Amino acid sequence: MNLLLYVLIFAVGAIVGGQLNRGIYRLAWYRRSVGPWSMPDSDAPQRRMLDRVPILGWLGLRRESSIHGAAFWVRPLLIELCTGVGFAVLYWWEVHQGGLMPERVPKALISSWTLHAQYASHVILISLMIVATFIDFDEKTIPDAITVPGALLGLLLMALVPAAAPPMAVAAPAGFQVGQLQLTSPAKWPLWLDGLEGLCIGILCLAAWCFAIWPKTVTMRRGVVKAVQYFFVSMIRYLFWWAVVLVMIAGSIGILSVWTCGRPWWPSLLTSLVGMAFGGGLIWAVRVVGGGALGKEAMGFGDVTLMAMIGAYLGWQASLMIFFLAPFVAVFICLVQWLLTRRRDIAFGPYLCVAALILILCWSPIWEGRARDVFRMGWLIPQLLFFCLILLAGMLSLWRLIERAFVRGEE
Repeated sequence: MNLLLYVLIFAVGAIVGGQLNRGIYRLAWYRRSVGPWSMPDSDAPQRRMLDRVPILGWLGLRRESSIHGAAFWVRPLLIELCTGVGFAVLYWWEVHQGGLMPERVPKALISSWTLHAQYASHVILISLMIVATFIDFDEKTIPDAITVPGALLGLLLMALVPAAAPPMAVAAPAGFQVGQLQLTSPAKWPLWLDGLEGLCIGILCLAAWCFAIWPKTVTMRRGVVKAVQYFFVSMIRYLFWWAVVLVMIAGSIGILSVWTCGRPWWPSLLTSLVGMAFGGGLIWAVRVVGGGALGKEAMGFGDVTLMAMIGAYLGWQASLMIFFLAPFVAVFICLVQWLLTRRRDIAFGPYLCVAALILILCWSPIWEGRARDVFRMGWLIPQLLFFCLILLAGMLSLWRLIERAFVRGEE
């Protein structure tokens, strides 16, 4: 083990953590001038050069406690410290130990390029999730300024570096070798996805994502006809519409270019596109069903774009596993929150992020141990998801009745 290398990775992680702190405070809806990289408050003492030193700089910034709060510096200090330590530990686990690689693949057959590509992909995704997590904790919102560029970066990364996708064992003449998770995994990649059908699926996934992030207004207060009119007028009223159109045009050209290049770039990009569309679509469906059953917003739209971003990096199979893992991550924290504060609202985005991190770290035993066999069910999976959505609607409707009868009655 090269100690100097890990010290360097820790230092880079701490520096990145400083910029993540900057993003947490500056990309939020209510921006705050907290930290050495922002303009100081008018009442704050003059900043020093040492204030910009990662981790240690926050000890000096304690002098601004009268402005930002007594312990305002603790969280950003811990974020920078944990980011540095996390980058180093993740490198040890993924690259030095090969912790994500299937056990039945000999280490001699695992290339250093694959290990480093996956590490870089996960570092980028985790960094984005850190910013989204703490903004969601603070404001119960996740800004598009994180998830939209993050998803596009994921698509670009998977198109250029197919080795960055999650690993899996693939049968070879002499045993097993490392392959990448693809759209049809664990089944083989069908030839028809290399044709026009696959191209259409890719462009359709991009179009669905662009439609989702397109600002629009939906209201049924004045009937269906007026609702449709307001819907289309609102789509061109916001100045952001031209950016979405530009992304759609440029993205379609990019998809066509990668499609003409063929394998391995096209399967990797199509897998990422479907992962993005499926991840966002799954949360969107739960949001619609839950909102209708409860009579109020069940999940924020930021959760939709967040899951779409995660799906772009990890694929649709991982998105589905994260979705079912997140409630188990959240249940303990939510129970403690309710017991201490009686608050029933939760920020679900952070638990999606924690579930994604758990899946990344435990990828090999989860996929090779159980998930691979589950995903052999193929088209039975969408049918089960549809049944689960119906069951969810019924359970939430029942909870709404119970809440009206007992919980609100006690209040």
